[in-house]
Amino acid sequence: MIRIAGVNLPENKRAVIALTYLEGIGITSSKKILSQVGVSEDERLGKVADDKIEKIRVIIEKEYSVEGDLRVETQNNIKRLKNIGSYRGVRHIHNLPVRGQRTKTNARTKRGKKVTVGSGRKKAAEKT
Repeated sequence: MIRIAGVNLPENKRAVIALTYLEGIGITSSKKILSQVGVSEDERLGKVADDKIEKIRVIIEKEYSVEGDLRVETQNNIKRLKNIGSYRGVRHIHNLPVRGQRTKTNARTKRGKKVTVGSGRKKAAEKT
């Protein structure tokens, strides 16, 4: 079992895909790392030699922010936006889309289940 940055990587997948199981490593970064080490993208991760796995581990630790460190960095960036009161920070505070998406009809993932808001007269009339 190959473990990098606290994540178990699948040995039966191609090396370029297996490295993307690490948060913060995408396809492009994965290809760049494998070319630095000299491993074919099509080679299965389980077939890669142990010394090359160790080189991959060292490159990821030195050059990339992955997993927990990346999450902490992202949360700190969001907290900074909230503290300075920027537009994006306010959108984060109110749990609304941050990147300019429309909210009149969509944004259900961010805003939650649709709740119809009425005048409340019908409900009040029924109780009396």
